[in-house]
Order: sequence, then C-alpha cells, then structure tokens
Amino acid sequence: MALVVQKYGGSSVADIEAIRRVAKRVVATREAGNTVVVVVSAMGDTTDELLDQAAALTATPPAREMDILLSAGERISMALLAMAIDELGVPARAYTGAQAGVLTDSKYGRASIVGVLPERVARAIQTGAIAIVAGFQGINEVEDVTTLGRGGSDTTAVALAAALNADVCEIYTDVDGLFTADPRIVPTARRVESLSSEETLELAAHGAKILHLRAVEYARRFGVPLHVRSSFSDKTGTWIYDGTRPGAFVPPAAAERLNEVVAADIESADAAGAAGAAERQPRPAPSAAEAPILDGLSGRVVAPEGTGAPSSASVDAAHRHAITTRAEARPRPSAKEDHVEAPVISGIAHDRSQDKITLVGVPDVPGAAARIFAIVAGTDANIDMIVQDVSAEGTGLTNISFTCPDGDSAAAREALETAKEELGFRSLHFNPDIGKLSLVGAGMRSNPGVSARLFNALSETGVNIHMISTSEIRISVVVDDAVLDDAVRAVHTAFGLDADAAEAVVYGGTGR
Repeated sequence: MALVVQKYGGSSVADIEAIRRVAKRVVATREAGNTVVVVVSAMGDTTDELLDQAAALTATPPAREMDILLSAGERISMALLAMAIDELGVPARAYTGAQAGVLTDSKYGRASIVGVLPERVARAIQTGAIAIVAGFQGINEVEDVTTLGRGGSDTTAVALAAALNADVCEIYTDVDGLFTADPRIVPTARRVESLSSEETLELAAHGAKILHLRAVEYARRFGVPLHVRSSFSDKTGTWIYDGTRPGAFVPPAAAERLNEVVAADIESADAAGAAGAAERQPRPAPSAAEAPILDGLSGRVVAPEGTGAPSSASVDAAHRHAITTRAEARPRPSAKEDHVEAPVISGIAHDRSQDKITLVGVPDVPGAAARIFAIVAGTDANIDMIVQDVSAEGTGLTNISFTCPDGDSAAAREALETAKEELGFRSLHFNPDIGKLSLVGAGMRSNPGVSARLFNALSETGVNIHMISTSEIRISVVVDDAVLDDAVRAVHTAFGLDADAAEAVVYGGTGR
C-alpha cells in the first residue's frame, strides 16, 4: 500500500461531469490498494469570477476580506467532490485548509506556509476514508483565513505530501505533463518524460504555468516525488525528481489498476538504509509520545489498539521523524552529471506577467543602485531582471532598467517618483507591453554555442531584445509582447525541439 496525494486543478473539476470523472479516478486509486488524500482547486474560472465581482464593488478591496472571498471557490469544490466519492460507495471527508492544519503567515493574498499539522486528515485516512482538502488556503496565527496566491493549490498538495510522508504527489492538470513549450503556442511541443527539480524550478520561475514555483521548491526541500499528468487521460506524465538518484531515472513501481498512478520508493529506501546502516550514526528512538503512531520508514499515522486518538503534537513529531528517516535512507550521489546525460535544452518558458521600469539619467555613483532598490523593496515588489547601462562618457549618468510583476509595478513606480529628487534621476519610463522568453536546460553547462543559436533564431525572426539575463542552466530575454509567440516558436524550432507530429492535447481550461 502507498500513500498518494493527488491535486486536481480547476479545469479538472470545472463542472459536475468533470467532478464525477475525478471521483471515479480517486476511487480507482484507492481500490488499487492505496491510501488517498486529494487537494482540489476552485471549479473552472471561479476564482476569476470572484475577483471580477469584488472589482465591481471596489477598486481597493480589503486584503483580509479578499482572502475570505477567494477561499470559497475551493470549499465548493472539496464539498462536491466528497459528495461524488461518497455516492460511489467510498467514505470521504472534506476539510478546509484550516481544518487540514495548513498554517501560514499573515501576508494576505500571497501567504507562505510556515507549518502543516494534518491531524484531522491523518485520522480520516486511518478510518479508511478519503480526505479531500481545499487547496490554496490556510490559517494564520490570529485564525484568519489566508490564501497562498495564484497556483497555491500545488503548494498545498506538496506540503501535505511532505507532512504525511506520502510516496508521491500527483499534480493533475489539463495536459499530459510538462512539454518543451506551451502547447497552446507551440502545437509541436514534445512531452518531457522526466526533469530534475533544478530545471523545473527555472521553468516555473520564468513563466511555465503547469507547476507553482513554491510547490517545486517545497518538493525539492522535502524530497517529494512529483508526477505531473492529465486528469483527462491515463497517459504517463512527467516525473520530477531531485537529480541525485543513481543511474538513469526510472519512475518507481506503478499500481496495476490505474496506469502509473503511484510511485513508491519504500523498497529502495529500505535497501539503501540496510546498505548504509554501518556508516550512519544510530538514530535516536522516537519518544513515548511518538511511539504509538510511528510506522517505521513509511511514516504513516497508526493508532494502536486500545489507545485513544493521538495528540496533534505526537502526530507532528512522528511525521517529522519519518521524513528525516526516509531522507537519510536515500542514496545521494554527488551530482546529476555523474550518471545522467542531460539534454542540452529541456524546455522553453514564456511570461507575459512582467512590466519594465527604466530610470533614465541616474547618477553613476556608489550607493545609487542600493538606494533605488531599497525603495522598491519597501513596496514588497519582486524584482526579476536588472540591467544597468555603461555610464555615458562625460555625463556621469547611467540608465537602470528592471522588471517586476505587473501587480507590483504601480506601487514601485509611485515610490520611485516620490523619491525622484532624492535619487537624482531625470525621468522614469514604464513599459507594460513586454514578454520574457527563457531557455532552460542542464546541458547548457557543457555545450557551447547555446547563446549564439538563441540570438540567431531571434534575429532571423526579426525580434529585438530589450534585456538579457542568465544563470548556469538558463538564458532569459525580454522582447516586445506582440512578437513573443513568434519568438517562442522560432527558438523551439532552432533547438530541434519540434515533434514530428502534435503530441500535446489540451483537454480543458480556458487559459484565463
């Protein structure tokens, strides 16, 4: 038996028929012998519709009340899915983020998870029920409802998988995994069978919308295996792994009754634990409070016969101990390159959610940039790319450009304009009509000429580049929004990523 956490996105539960289809898949997973916890997003475009309704009332809605409003969509989904599963003869229990023990800070609208205490979820699955959890939400220290930001249901699922020490976290969406580019723009994009968490982080951070960035970070930190796949088919999706497994990546064992429905690495962990037992220091035995519910390396919550329900403190302690045990048992070779020949390019991400701000005539003196970005940081704006020009000869002045999310740009502009005299720049230029293209691949480390091929492809397509940013496995360029789609298709072709025939099927979703 394996513990599987499944997350279903909005397009997967868009209407009643879709919810029935998801219910059947969840029940099939359970009947294959697995323990199942499900995280759901709001139905279809419910979140956008709630945002529209709030905007019709006020241009500046209170953040606390917005979180209460937006959390309603996932609550509807979880209740309906629990009813659909119950109708199939399987007990199901629905829980809000607060009831599931998702604890967050107080940054309304984009809260971060600070802890997970899934006591009620653990008790539900002990009794044989399927636990359905509302994604995207939690509760802060003053017991207010908070939301995690767009895409936060992914993070909820991964956080629960880590806290419950699940064998796999399956992210169900409306396409058959991760592709070399967005199939809505590049119909010939190819499905990627497996990716390292490092590459997935870069893709998620630069516009790939399949996975939430914080979910990937959480999975990497706690070693949660991810399987991204479609809820509309039984095709194998994309496996995301930590890049430290010996040999070529092979997905773990799958359940027989539902193709590739679960990845269990308990056997490999046990073998690794036995092989390395002589080298590791003895691990302290769990305390008396932990012992009643600790089930070895699996970390499952098991209440012994004749005892009452475990306390929340003992549940949390047991989970933490089991996670540490499993993590230490896994083999950790030094680097992925030692055993995996990575492709040069894994995928192309694009992002239209950024704005560009340019400060013209900034004094080219020490501390000028520090003061500019201290002011921007004071508005809580997230900076993405920064470019500073060479100082014009004889003027002592330079230009500084940066990009930030469109939701942050207004506050950043206002703060900079207010401090114009202090900062001494001549003018501020704002450009919301930009797009970012990012080329990602671990193979860049050892393959020269990637930059030349990228820039040549853009040049031949007539695309002008505004800004360039690089990392060890990524090159990002900012271009005009109007030519972004053409740029993505040209670069995809230039690097030989096109499939001979269309592989990607977008089963649902409006793309809104």
